[in-house]
Amino acid sequence: MPEGTPDEDRGRFDDAIAAIAAFVRRRAWMVVLLFVGLLLPMWGFAELADEIHENEAIPFDDAILHWLYDRSHPTLDRFFVTVTQLGYTWFVVPFDILLTVGLATARRYREAIFAGVALAGSGLLNMGTKLLFARARPALWESIAPEHNYSFPSGHAMGSMTLAWVLVLLAWPTRARWWVVGVAGPFVFLVGMSRLYLGVHYPSDILAGWAAASLWTVSVYLVVFRGRLPWGRTRLAS
Repeated sequence: MPEGTPDEDRGRFDDAIAAIAAFVRRRAWMVVLLFVGLLLPMWGFAELADEIHENEAIPFDDAILHWLYDRSHPTLDRFFVTVTQLGYTWFVVPFDILLTVGLATARRYREAIFAGVALAGSGLLNMGTKLLFARARPALWESIAPEHNYSFPSGHAMGSMTLAWVLVLLAWPTRARWWVVGVAGPFVFLVGMSRLYLGVHYPSDILAGWAAASLWTVSVYLVVFRGRLPWGRTRLAS
């Protein structure tokens, strides 16, 4: 096959670069979602799970818990007990139910299926994973809000992060997206911090809970919506 002239070769190269750039622009958010919601959490959870399975000490676990305990105060005690209750019984679980029922009542059936499967499945996944790893909870001090089941991964962290992902993905096509991110992000962080402050979870439990919730929720979204992303009609298969 005859070779092209330098100008023709340069033109083909420029066309290829332009095609790649156009593809990246069209799929930029898809790439971000897959990296942030799937690949990074998968790597993080696998690394933590391997350490727990091998009964290896995670260097930052005890250090962070001791740092928080040294800063304990009655006002913070009351605050974080309230936050931890909001992170499950008082807010997250009732809101999960209301959200799913509300979407179904509004005949937004695909969204209701996504929310119901993601939220309920996250709880079941957490219970199964706790039994699988059977990690004991921290015993560095007597907690003011003790827990008696297994520790890895944190159910509060998984539940709050799953709800956050559900709300963000559902709200992304709307103008409310950044308001949802702005509220959900700090809430998830505070719920995780409350579990550490109360001494009922290691930091690695929280990180694993966030990672597992992200991996699960984004996977459910892509299956239920058949690869359609929340910000447009692009499909993974297209």
